[in-house]
Amino acid sequence: MPTHALAPVADVLRNGRRDPLLGFAKQLEPYANRIDRAFQERLRTLGFDVKQKRALLAITPTAAARILAAGDTPLNFIEQVEYNCRRLAKLNLPPTAILGALKEHEAALVSAFNKHAAFQRVREQLHFSIVLTLNNAYYQVREAETQSFYDQFRIELEARNLDELLRRFLDSLVQLCRADTGSIYMLDEESKAWVPKAGSAVPNHPALQRKLGQPRCLNLQRTGSGPCLSLDHSWPQRFVSCWSVPFIAAGRIEGVMQFAFRKKYEWLPRERELLAAAAERCLMAAQKMRLMEDLARREEQVRSLAGHMLHVEEVERRRISHELHDEAGQSLLCIRLQMEMLEQKLPREAREWRNQLRQARDLTERTILEMRRLIAALSPAVLEQLGLGAALRQLVARFQRLHSCRVRLQLSKIERLPPQMETIAYRLVQECFNNIGKHSGATAVDLDLSSTAGRLRLCVEDNGRGFRLEEAFAKRESFGLSGMRERVTLLNGDFRVESRMQGSKTGTKISIELPIST
Repeated sequence: MPTHALAPVADVLRNGRRDPLLGFAKQLEPYANRIDRAFQERLRTLGFDVKQKRALLAITPTAAARILAAGDTPLNFIEQVEYNCRRLAKLNLPPTAILGALKEHEAALVSAFNKHAAFQRVREQLHFSIVLTLNNAYYQVREAETQSFYDQFRIELEARNLDELLRRFLDSLVQLCRADTGSIYMLDEESKAWVPKAGSAVPNHPALQRKLGQPRCLNLQRTGSGPCLSLDHSWPQRFVSCWSVPFIAAGRIEGVMQFAFRKKYEWLPRERELLAAAAERCLMAAQKMRLMEDLARREEQVRSLAGHMLHVEEVERRRISHELHDEAGQSLLCIRLQMEMLEQKLPREAREWRNQLRQARDLTERTILEMRRLIAALSPAVLEQLGLGAALRQLVARFQRLHSCRVRLQLSKIERLPPQMETIAYRLVQECFNNIGKHSGATAVDLDLSSTAGRLRLCVEDNGRGFRLEEAFAKRESFGLSGMRERVTLLNGDFRVESRMQGSKTGTKISIELPIST
Protein backbone atom coordinates (compact mmCIF):
# COMPACT_ATOMS: atom_id res chain seq x y z
CA MET A 1 0.00 0.00 0.00
CA PRO A 2 1.40 3.50 -0.78
CA THR A 3 2.51 5.58 2.21
CA HIS A 4 -0.28 8.14 1.67
CA ALA A 5 -2.84 5.30 1.90
CA LEU A 6 -1.40 4.12 5.25
CA ALA A 7 -1.37 7.60 6.75
CA PRO A 8 -5.05 7.56 7.89
CA VAL A 9 -4.36 4.33 9.79
CA ALA A 10 -1.25 5.79 11.40
CA ASP A 11 -3.27 8.88 12.39
CA VAL A 12 -5.11 6.67 14.87
CA LEU A 13 -1.78 6.34 16.68
CA ARG A 14 -0.91 10.05 16.37
CA ASN A 15 -2.58 13.32 17.33
CA GLY A 16 -2.14 13.39 21.07
CA ARG A 17 -1.63 9.64 21.42
CA ARG A 18 2.05 9.52 20.46
CA ASP A 19 3.40 10.02 23.99
CA PRO A 20 1.19 7.34 25.63
CA LEU A 21 2.01 4.96 22.76
CA LEU A 22 5.75 5.56 23.16
CA GLY A 23 5.44 5.09 26.92
CA PHE A 24 3.60 1.80 26.35
CA ALA A 25 6.31 0.65 23.94
CA LYS A 26 9.13 1.40 26.37
CA GLN A 27 7.33 -0.36 29.21
CA LEU A 28 6.43 -3.41 27.07
CA GLU A 29 9.72 -3.85 25.19
CA PRO A 30 11.58 -5.65 28.06
CA TYR A 31 8.78 -8.26 28.18
CA ALA A 32 8.57 -8.70 24.40
CA ASN A 33 10.76 -11.80 24.10
CA ARG A 34 8.94 -13.67 26.86
CA ILE A 35 5.51 -12.77 25.39
CA ASP A 36 6.60 -13.81 21.89
CA ARG A 37 7.93 -17.17 23.09
CA ALA A 38 4.61 -17.94 24.75
CA PHE A 39 2.77 -16.72 21.66
CA GLN A 40 4.86 -18.90 19.33
CA GLU A 41 4.27 -21.96 21.46
CA ARG A 42 0.54 -21.29 21.36
CA LEU A 43 0.65 -20.85 17.56
CA ARG A 44 2.53 -24.13 17.20
CA THR A 45 -0.15 -25.87 19.25
CA LEU A 46 -2.86 -24.37 17.04
CA GLY A 47 -1.16 -25.72 13.89
CA PHE A 48 0.24 -22.57 12.26
CA ASP A 49 3.24 -23.21 10.00
CA VAL A 50 6.60 -21.41 10.13
CA LYS A 51 5.78 -18.76 7.50
CA GLN A 52 2.44 -17.97 9.12
CA LYS A 53 4.01 -17.68 12.58
CA ARG A 54 6.73 -15.35 11.29
CA ALA A 55 4.17 -13.04 9.67
CA LEU A 56 1.88 -13.09 12.72
CA LEU A 57 4.75 -12.14 15.03
CA ALA A 58 5.37 -9.05 12.88
CA ILE A 59 1.88 -7.59 13.41
CA THR A 60 1.61 -7.87 17.22
CA PRO A 61 1.86 -5.14 19.90
CA THR A 62 5.29 -6.50 20.89
CA ALA A 63 6.46 -5.91 17.29
CA ALA A 64 5.14 -2.35 17.60
CA ALA A 65 6.96 -1.94 20.91
CA ARG A 66 10.30 -2.92 19.38
CA ILE A 67 9.87 -0.52 16.42
CA LEU A 68 8.73 2.46 18.50
CA ALA A 69 11.31 1.87 21.25
CA ALA A 70 14.00 1.94 18.55
CA GLY A 71 12.91 5.47 17.58
CA ASP A 72 10.85 4.69 14.48
CA THR A 73 7.40 6.16 13.78
CA PRO A 74 3.98 4.49 14.00
CA LEU A 75 3.84 4.62 10.20
CA ASN A 76 6.86 2.29 10.05
CA PHE A 77 4.97 -0.25 12.13
CA ILE A 78 1.79 0.10 10.04
CA GLU A 79 3.83 -0.48 6.87
CA GLN A 80 5.23 -3.65 8.45
CA VAL A 81 1.71 -4.77 9.39
CA GLU A 82 0.42 -4.09 5.89
CA TYR A 83 3.24 -6.07 4.25
CA ASN A 84 2.83 -9.07 6.54
CA CYS A 85 -0.96 -9.04 6.28
CA ARG A 86 -0.59 -9.23 2.52
CA ARG A 87 1.69 -12.22 3.03
CA LEU A 88 -0.88 -13.84 5.31
CA ALA A 89 -3.55 -13.32 2.66
CA LYS A 90 -1.29 -15.01 0.08
CA LEU A 91 -0.59 -17.81 2.59
CA ASN A 92 -4.36 -18.49 2.43
CA LEU A 93 -4.86 -17.72 6.11
CA PRO A 94 -8.42 -16.43 6.69
CA PRO A 95 -8.86 -13.13 8.57
CA THR A 96 -10.75 -14.92 11.36
CA ALA A 97 -7.67 -17.06 12.05
CA ILE A 98 -5.51 -13.92 12.27
CA LEU A 99 -7.95 -12.26 14.67
CA GLY A 100 -7.91 -15.45 16.75
CA ALA A 101 -4.11 -15.39 16.82
CA LEU A 102 -4.14 -11.74 17.95
CA LYS A 103 -6.41 -12.74 20.83
CA GLU A 104 -3.88 -15.42 21.79
CA HIS A 105 -1.15 -12.76 21.77
CA GLU A 106 -3.30 -10.48 23.91
CA ALA A 107 -3.71 -13.31 26.42
CA ALA A 108 0.07 -13.87 26.50
CA LEU A 109 0.63 -10.11 26.95
CA VAL A 110 -1.84 -9.83 29.83
CA SER A 111 -0.25 -12.84 31.51
CA ALA A 112 3.35 -11.57 31.25
CA PHE A 113 2.97 -7.75 31.41
CA ASN A 114 1.75 -6.68 34.85
CA LYS A 115 1.14 -3.05 33.76
CA HIS A 116 -1.25 -3.97 30.96
CA ALA A 117 -4.28 -2.39 32.67
CA ALA A 118 -2.62 1.04 32.75
CA PHE A 119 -2.32 1.02 28.97
CA GLN A 120 -5.80 -0.37 28.14
CA ARG A 121 -6.73 2.63 25.97
CA VAL A 122 -3.44 2.54 24.03
CA ARG A 123 -3.74 -1.21 23.49
CA GLU A 124 -7.26 -0.80 22.10
CA GLN A 125 -6.08 1.90 19.68
CA LEU A 126 -3.15 -0.25 18.59
CA HIS A 127 -5.41 -3.28 18.06
CA PHE A 128 -7.87 -1.18 16.03
CA SER A 129 -5.04 0.06 13.79
CA ILE A 130 -3.79 -3.49 13.23
CA VAL A 131 -7.28 -4.78 12.34
CA LEU A 132 -7.95 -1.83 10.03
CA THR A 133 -4.65 -2.43 8.22
CA LEU A 134 -5.44 -6.15 8.05
CA ASN A 135 -8.77 -5.44 6.33
CA ASN A 136 -7.13 -3.02 3.90
CA ALA A 137 -4.38 -5.51 3.03
CA TYR A 138 -6.82 -8.36 2.38
CA TYR A 139 -8.99 -6.05 0.29
CA GLN A 140 -5.98 -5.02 -1.80
CA VAL A 141 -4.99 -8.63 -2.46
CA ARG A 142 -8.51 -9.69 -3.43
CA GLU A 143 -9.05 -6.56 -5.53
CA ALA A 144 -5.80 -7.17 -7.42
CA GLU A 145 -6.84 -10.77 -8.10
CA THR A 146 -10.30 -9.70 -9.30
CA GLN A 147 -8.80 -7.01 -11.52
CA SER A 148 -6.37 -9.56 -12.96
CA PHE A 149 -9.17 -11.95 -13.93
CA TYR A 150 -11.18 -9.07 -15.37
CA ASP A 151 -8.14 -8.03 -17.42
CA GLN A 152 -7.73 -11.59 -18.69
CA PHE A 153 -11.39 -11.73 -19.72
CA ARG A 154 -11.07 -8.37 -21.51
CA ILE A 155 -7.88 -9.49 -23.25
CA GLU A 156 -9.65 -12.63 -24.52
CA LEU A 157 -12.34 -10.44 -26.08
CA GLU A 158 -10.04 -7.79 -27.53
CA ALA A 159 -7.00 -9.74 -28.77
CA ARG A 160 -6.84 -9.95 -32.56
CA ASN A 161 -4.29 -12.76 -32.83
CA LEU A 162 -2.41 -15.32 -30.75
CA ASP A 163 0.76 -13.24 -30.33
CA GLU A 164 -1.21 -10.25 -29.03
CA LEU A 165 -3.22 -12.49 -26.69
CA LEU A 166 -0.13 -14.08 -25.10
CA ARG A 167 1.75 -10.77 -24.86
CA ARG A 168 -1.12 -8.99 -23.12
CA PHE A 169 -1.80 -11.95 -20.81
CA LEU A 170 1.86 -11.94 -19.82
CA ASP A 171 1.95 -8.16 -19.23
CA SER A 172 -1.11 -8.42 -16.98
CA LEU A 173 0.39 -11.22 -14.88
CA VAL A 174 3.83 -9.56 -14.65
CA GLN A 175 2.08 -6.56 -13.13
CA LEU A 176 0.06 -8.75 -10.75
CA CYS A 177 3.17 -10.64 -9.53
CA ARG A 178 5.26 -7.47 -9.38
CA ALA A 179 7.87 -9.28 -11.43
CA ASP A 180 10.62 -7.48 -13.34
CA THR A 181 9.92 -9.36 -16.55
CA GLY A 182 8.28 -12.51 -17.87
CA SER A 183 8.11 -14.83 -20.85
CA ILE A 184 5.85 -17.48 -22.35
CA TYR A 185 7.17 -20.53 -24.19
CA MET A 186 5.05 -23.05 -26.08
CA LEU A 187 6.31 -26.59 -26.67
CA ASP A 188 6.44 -27.41 -30.37
CA GLU A 189 5.96 -31.16 -30.76
CA GLU A 190 7.32 -31.19 -34.31
CA SER A 191 10.57 -29.32 -33.70
CA LYS A 192 10.90 -30.60 -30.11
CA ALA A 193 11.75 -27.10 -28.92
CA TRP A 194 10.40 -24.47 -26.54
CA VAL A 195 9.25 -21.66 -28.82
CA PRO A 196 8.91 -18.20 -27.24
CA LYS A 197 6.47 -15.53 -28.29
CA ALA A 198 9.54 -13.70 -29.58
CA GLY A 199 13.19 -14.67 -29.68
CA SER A 200 15.04 -17.90 -30.32
CA ALA A 201 13.80 -21.39 -29.55
CA VAL A 202 15.25 -23.55 -26.74
CA PRO A 203 15.92 -27.28 -27.38
CA ASN A 204 13.82 -29.64 -25.29
CA HIS A 205 14.78 -32.90 -23.58
CA PRO A 206 12.81 -35.23 -21.27
CA ALA A 207 14.43 -34.10 -17.99
CA LEU A 208 13.71 -30.45 -18.72
CA GLN A 209 10.13 -31.17 -19.77
CA ARG A 210 9.52 -33.31 -16.68
CA LYS A 211 10.81 -30.66 -14.27
CA LEU A 212 8.91 -27.83 -15.95
CA GLY A 213 5.70 -29.85 -15.67
CA GLN A 214 5.31 -28.65 -12.05
CA PRO A 215 5.05 -25.08 -10.69
CA ARG A 216 8.48 -24.06 -9.37
CA CYS A 217 10.23 -21.19 -7.65
CA LEU A 218 13.78 -21.24 -9.04
CA ASN A 219 17.00 -19.87 -7.61
CA LEU A 220 18.75 -18.46 -10.68
CA GLN A 221 22.06 -18.13 -8.83
CA ARG A 222 22.31 -21.88 -8.21
CA THR A 223 25.35 -23.90 -9.14
CA GLY A 224 25.52 -27.55 -10.10
CA SER A 225 24.69 -29.87 -12.95
CA GLY A 226 21.42 -30.42 -14.75
CA PRO A 227 19.45 -28.34 -17.21
CA CYS A 228 18.79 -24.66 -16.55
CA LEU A 229 15.05 -24.45 -15.87
CA SER A 230 15.00 -20.79 -16.83
CA LEU A 231 14.33 -21.02 -20.57
CA ASP A 232 15.78 -17.55 -21.13
CA HIS A 233 19.44 -18.35 -20.57
CA SER A 234 20.30 -14.68 -19.98
CA TRP A 235 18.20 -14.52 -16.83
CA PRO A 236 20.75 -16.09 -14.41
CA GLN A 237 23.11 -13.18 -15.19
CA ARG A 238 20.38 -10.55 -14.74
CA PHE A 239 18.00 -11.85 -12.08
CA VAL A 240 18.01 -13.68 -8.74
CA SER A 241 14.82 -15.75 -8.72
CA CYS A 242 12.25 -17.08 -11.16
CA TRP A 243 8.72 -18.48 -10.98
CA SER A 244 7.79 -21.14 -13.53
CA VAL A 245 4.15 -22.10 -14.23
CA PRO A 246 3.30 -24.87 -16.72
CA PHE A 247 0.46 -24.96 -19.24
CA ILE A 248 -1.11 -28.41 -18.79
CA ALA A 249 -3.78 -29.86 -21.10
CA ALA A 250 -5.07 -33.45 -20.83
CA GLY A 251 -2.13 -34.34 -18.59
CA ARG A 252 0.46 -33.08 -21.10
CA ILE A 253 2.63 -29.99 -20.85
CA GLU A 254 1.87 -27.56 -23.67
CA GLY A 255 3.99 -24.62 -22.58
CA VAL A 256 5.36 -22.68 -19.65
CA MET A 257 5.07 -19.18 -18.23
CA GLN A 258 8.07 -17.77 -16.33
CA PHE A 259 8.59 -14.61 -14.25
CA ALA A 260 11.95 -13.15 -13.19
CA PHE A 261 12.84 -11.04 -10.12
CA ARG A 262 15.96 -9.01 -9.32
CA LYS A 263 15.74 -10.05 -5.67
CA LYS A 264 14.80 -13.24 -3.89
CA TYR A 265 11.04 -13.35 -4.07
CA GLU A 266 9.25 -16.02 -2.10
CA TRP A 267 6.38 -17.78 -3.87
CA LEU A 268 3.32 -17.99 -1.62
CA PRO A 269 0.46 -20.53 -1.96
CA ARG A 270 -2.22 -18.10 -3.13
CA GLU A 271 0.11 -16.74 -5.81
CA ARG A 272 0.74 -20.31 -7.01
CA GLU A 273 -2.99 -21.02 -7.14
CA LEU A 274 -3.75 -17.75 -8.90
CA LEU A 275 -1.05 -18.27 -11.53
CA ALA A 276 -2.10 -21.89 -12.06
CA ALA A 277 -5.67 -20.71 -12.71
CA ALA A 278 -4.38 -17.93 -14.97
CA ALA A 279 -2.21 -20.41 -16.88
CA GLU A 280 -5.21 -22.70 -17.41
CA ARG A 281 -7.29 -19.78 -18.67
CA CYS A 282 -4.46 -18.51 -20.86
CA LEU A 283 -4.01 -21.95 -22.43
CA MET A 284 -7.74 -22.27 -23.13
CA ALA A 285 -7.79 -18.78 -24.65
CA ALA A 286 -4.71 -19.61 -26.75
CA GLN A 287 -6.29 -22.84 -27.99
CA LYS A 288 -9.47 -20.94 -28.86
CA MET A 289 -7.44 -18.27 -30.66
CA ARG A 290 -5.55 -20.94 -32.62
CA LEU A 291 -8.86 -22.44 -33.71
CA MET A 292 -10.14 -19.01 -34.70
CA GLU A 293 -6.96 -18.23 -36.64
CA ASP A 294 -7.12 -21.64 -38.33
CA LEU A 295 -10.77 -21.02 -39.19
CA ALA A 296 -9.88 -17.57 -40.55
CA ARG A 297 -7.12 -19.09 -42.69
CA ARG A 298 -9.53 -21.70 -44.01
CA GLU A 299 -12.16 -19.07 -44.72
CA GLU A 300 -9.54 -17.03 -46.57
CA GLN A 301 -8.62 -20.12 -48.58
CA VAL A 302 -12.30 -20.68 -49.38
CA ARG A 303 -12.68 -17.02 -50.39
CA SER A 304 -9.59 -17.28 -52.55
CA LEU A 305 -10.91 -20.47 -54.10
CA ALA A 306 -14.31 -18.83 -54.63
CA GLY A 307 -12.63 -15.92 -56.38
CA HIS A 308 -10.68 -18.34 -58.54
CA MET A 309 -13.85 -20.28 -59.33
CA LEU A 310 -15.58 -17.06 -60.34
CA HIS A 311 -12.68 -16.29 -62.64
CA VAL A 312 -12.76 -19.82 -64.10
CA GLU A 313 -16.53 -19.54 -64.54
CA GLU A 314 -16.22 -16.26 -66.42
CA VAL A 315 -13.43 -17.64 -68.61
CA GLU A 316 -15.59 -20.67 -69.41
CA ARG A 317 -18.61 -18.45 -70.14
CA ARG A 318 -16.46 -16.37 -72.48
CA ARG A 319 -15.12 -19.48 -74.21
CA ILE A 320 -18.59 -20.93 -74.71
CA SER A 321 -19.97 -17.62 -76.00
CA HIS A 322 -17.09 -17.32 -78.47
CA GLU A 323 -17.63 -20.88 -79.67
CA LEU A 324 -21.36 -20.26 -80.05
CA HIS A 325 -20.63 -17.11 -82.00
CA ASP A 326 -17.82 -18.49 -84.15
CA GLU A 327 -19.15 -22.00 -84.74
CA ALA A 328 -22.88 -22.43 -84.17
CA GLY A 329 -23.73 -18.80 -84.93
CA GLN A 330 -21.84 -18.74 -88.22
CA SER A 331 -23.31 -22.11 -89.20
CA LEU A 332 -26.85 -20.84 -88.56
CA LEU A 333 -26.17 -17.74 -90.67
CA CYS A 334 -24.95 -19.97 -93.50
CA ILE A 335 -28.06 -22.16 -93.19
CA ARG A 336 -30.31 -19.09 -93.36
CA LEU A 337 -28.44 -17.81 -96.42
CA GLN A 338 -28.71 -21.20 -98.14
CA MET A 339 -32.45 -21.26 -97.44
CA GLU A 340 -32.89 -17.81 -98.95
CA MET A 341 -30.98 -18.89 -102.05
CA LEU A 342 -33.06 -22.09 -102.34
CA GLU A 343 -36.26 -20.10 -101.95
CA GLN A 344 -35.28 -17.84 -104.83
CA LYS A 345 -34.44 -20.81 -107.10
CA LEU A 346 -37.72 -22.64 -106.52
CA PRO A 347 -40.32 -22.26 -109.33
CA ARG A 348 -43.37 -20.17 -108.52
CA GLU A 349 -45.70 -23.12 -108.75
CA ALA A 350 -43.86 -24.85 -105.83
CA ARG A 351 -45.82 -22.86 -103.27
CA GLU A 352 -45.96 -25.62 -100.69
CA TRP A 353 -42.19 -26.02 -100.77
CA ARG A 354 -41.78 -22.25 -100.55
CA ASN A 355 -44.02 -22.08 -97.47
CA GLN A 356 -42.18 -24.90 -95.71
CA LEU A 357 -38.82 -23.35 -96.58
CA ARG A 358 -40.01 -19.95 -95.29
CA GLN A 359 -41.08 -21.55 -91.99
CA ALA A 360 -37.70 -23.25 -91.65
CA ARG A 361 -35.98 -19.94 -92.43
CA ASP A 362 -38.08 -18.11 -89.80
CA LEU A 363 -37.25 -20.80 -87.24
CA THR A 364 -33.57 -20.40 -88.09
CA GLU A 365 -33.88 -16.63 -87.68
CA ARG A 366 -35.46 -17.02 -84.24
CA THR A 367 -32.71 -19.48 -83.30
CA ILE A 368 -30.08 -16.94 -84.38
CA LEU A 369 -31.73 -14.26 -82.22
CA GLU A 370 -31.91 -16.63 -79.24
CA MET A 371 -28.26 -17.56 -79.85
CA ARG A 372 -27.31 -13.87 -79.74
CA ARG A 373 -29.27 -13.46 -76.50
CA LEU A 374 -27.46 -16.43 -74.95
CA ILE A 375 -24.10 -15.08 -76.12
CA ALA A 376 -24.89 -11.67 -74.59
CA ALA A 377 -25.99 -13.31 -71.32
CA LEU A 378 -22.91 -15.53 -71.17
CA SER A 379 -20.39 -12.79 -71.84
CA PRO A 380 -21.79 -9.29 -72.34
CA ALA A 381 -19.24 -7.42 -74.43
CA VAL A 382 -20.64 -4.09 -73.25
CA LEU A 383 -19.50 -4.91 -69.68
CA GLU A 384 -15.87 -5.05 -70.77
CA GLN A 385 -16.14 -2.15 -73.20
CA LEU A 386 -18.34 0.42 -71.42
CA GLY A 387 -18.58 -0.76 -67.82
CA LEU A 388 -21.21 -1.87 -65.34
CA GLY A 389 -23.69 0.97 -65.84
CA ALA A 390 -24.04 0.40 -69.59
CA ALA A 391 -24.24 -3.38 -69.12
CA LEU A 392 -27.06 -3.02 -66.57
CA ARG A 393 -28.99 -0.68 -68.86
CA GLN A 394 -28.71 -3.26 -71.62
CA LEU A 395 -29.79 -6.02 -69.22
CA VAL A 396 -32.83 -3.98 -68.12
CA ALA A 397 -33.82 -3.25 -71.73
CA ARG A 398 -33.57 -6.93 -72.64
CA PHE A 399 -35.61 -7.92 -69.54
CA GLN A 400 -38.37 -5.44 -70.40
CA ARG A 401 -38.58 -6.80 -73.95
CA LEU A 402 -39.12 -10.32 -72.61
CA HIS A 403 -41.48 -9.46 -69.72
CA SER A 404 -44.37 -7.04 -69.32
CA CYS A 405 -42.67 -5.36 -66.40
CA ARG A 406 -41.61 -1.79 -65.68
CA VAL A 407 -38.03 -1.45 -64.38
CA ARG A 408 -36.72 1.67 -62.63
CA LEU A 409 -32.92 1.78 -62.75
CA GLN A 410 -31.17 4.11 -60.29
CA LEU A 411 -27.39 4.31 -60.73
CA SER A 412 -25.68 6.67 -58.31
CA LYS A 413 -22.52 8.27 -59.58
CA ILE A 414 -19.98 5.45 -59.39
CA GLU A 415 -16.51 5.31 -60.82
CA ARG A 416 -15.31 2.41 -62.90
CA LEU A 417 -14.95 -0.59 -60.58
CA PRO A 418 -12.32 -3.34 -60.78
CA PRO A 419 -13.25 -5.78 -63.59
CA GLN A 420 -13.92 -8.69 -61.24
CA MET A 421 -16.15 -6.48 -59.08
CA GLU A 422 -18.17 -5.35 -62.09
CA THR A 423 -18.60 -8.96 -63.21
CA ILE A 424 -19.76 -10.05 -59.73
CA ALA A 425 -22.29 -7.21 -59.48
CA TYR A 426 -23.58 -7.90 -62.99
CA ARG A 427 -24.05 -11.62 -62.30
CA LEU A 428 -25.90 -10.91 -59.05
CA VAL A 429 -28.32 -8.52 -60.79
CA GLN A 430 -28.70 -11.01 -63.63
CA GLU A 431 -29.64 -13.77 -61.17
CA CYS A 432 -32.14 -11.47 -59.43
CA PHE A 433 -33.80 -10.69 -62.77
CA ASN A 434 -33.86 -14.40 -63.70
CA ASN A 435 -35.67 -15.19 -60.44
CA ILE A 436 -38.13 -12.33 -60.95
CA GLY A 437 -38.87 -13.40 -64.51
CA LYS A 438 -39.39 -17.06 -63.58
CA HIS A 439 -41.20 -16.89 -60.24
CA SER A 440 -42.48 -13.51 -59.05
CA GLY A 441 -45.04 -12.35 -61.63
CA ALA A 442 -43.98 -8.77 -60.83
CA THR A 443 -45.16 -5.75 -62.82
CA ALA A 444 -42.58 -3.33 -61.38
CA VAL A 445 -38.94 -3.67 -60.35
CA ASP A 446 -36.64 -1.11 -58.69
CA LEU A 447 -32.89 -1.52 -59.12
CA ASP A 448 -30.55 0.75 -57.13
CA LEU A 449 -26.74 0.60 -57.31
CA SER A 450 -24.28 2.82 -55.44
CA SER A 451 -20.75 2.77 -54.02
CA THR A 452 -19.54 4.66 -50.94
CA ALA A 453 -16.65 4.28 -48.51
CA GLY A 454 -15.20 1.29 -50.30
CA ARG A 455 -18.50 -0.62 -50.31
CA LEU A 456 -20.75 -1.53 -53.25
CA ARG A 457 -24.46 -1.46 -52.39
CA LEU A 458 -27.06 -3.19 -54.54
CA CYS A 459 -30.82 -3.32 -53.95
CA VAL A 460 -33.40 -5.09 -56.15
CA GLU A 461 -37.08 -4.81 -55.13
CA ASP A 462 -40.17 -6.11 -56.95
CA ASN A 463 -43.93 -6.12 -56.35
CA GLY A 464 -44.38 -9.81 -57.12
CA ARG A 465 -46.16 -12.50 -55.17
CA GLY A 466 -43.38 -13.08 -52.63
CA PHE A 467 -42.38 -16.36 -51.01
CA ARG A 468 -41.49 -18.02 -47.71
CA LEU A 469 -37.78 -17.53 -47.07
CA GLU A 470 -37.31 -20.75 -45.09
CA GLU A 471 -38.80 -22.85 -47.86
CA ALA A 472 -36.82 -21.08 -50.58
CA PHE A 473 -33.47 -21.58 -48.84
CA ALA A 474 -34.35 -25.15 -47.84
CA LYS A 475 -34.95 -26.33 -51.42
CA ARG A 476 -31.93 -28.43 -52.34
CA GLU A 477 -32.72 -28.32 -56.04
CA SER A 478 -32.86 -24.52 -56.05
CA PHE A 479 -29.52 -22.75 -56.31
CA GLY A 480 -30.75 -19.20 -57.04
CA LEU A 481 -31.02 -17.49 -53.65
CA SER A 482 -28.77 -19.99 -51.87
CA GLY A 483 -26.09 -19.60 -54.52
CA MET A 484 -26.27 -15.82 -54.31
CA ARG A 485 -26.04 -15.86 -50.52
CA GLU A 486 -23.08 -18.25 -50.53
CA ARG A 487 -21.27 -16.20 -53.15
CA VAL A 488 -21.81 -12.94 -51.27
CA THR A 489 -20.76 -14.53 -47.95
CA LEU A 490 -17.57 -15.93 -49.45
CA LEU A 491 -16.75 -12.46 -50.76
CA ASN A 492 -17.06 -11.09 -47.19
CA GLY A 493 -20.27 -9.25 -48.00
CA ASP A 494 -23.76 -8.89 -46.51
CA PHE A 495 -26.83 -10.52 -48.07
CA ARG A 496 -30.37 -9.76 -46.85
CA VAL A 497 -33.74 -10.88 -48.23
CA GLU A 498 -37.20 -9.62 -47.27
CA SER A 499 -40.36 -11.08 -48.82
CA ARG A 500 -44.04 -10.33 -48.24
CA MET A 501 -46.83 -12.62 -49.41
CA GLN A 502 -49.81 -10.85 -47.85
CA GLY A 503 -51.09 -7.35 -47.30
CA SER A 504 -51.36 -4.35 -49.55
CA LYS A 505 -47.70 -4.42 -50.51
CA THR A 506 -46.39 -7.82 -51.55
CA GLY A 507 -43.05 -8.54 -53.14
CA THR A 508 -39.40 -9.24 -52.47
CA LYS A 509 -36.43 -7.03 -51.63
CA ILE A 510 -32.83 -8.25 -51.94
CA SER A 511 -30.08 -6.05 -50.44
CA ILE A 512 -26.42 -6.83 -51.08
CA GLU A 513 -23.32 -5.05 -49.81
CA LEU A 514 -19.82 -6.01 -50.94
CA PRO A 515 -16.34 -4.68 -50.14
CA ILE A 516 -14.73 -3.18 -53.23
CA SER A 517 -11.43 -5.02 -53.65
CA THR A 518 -8.80 -3.67 -55.98
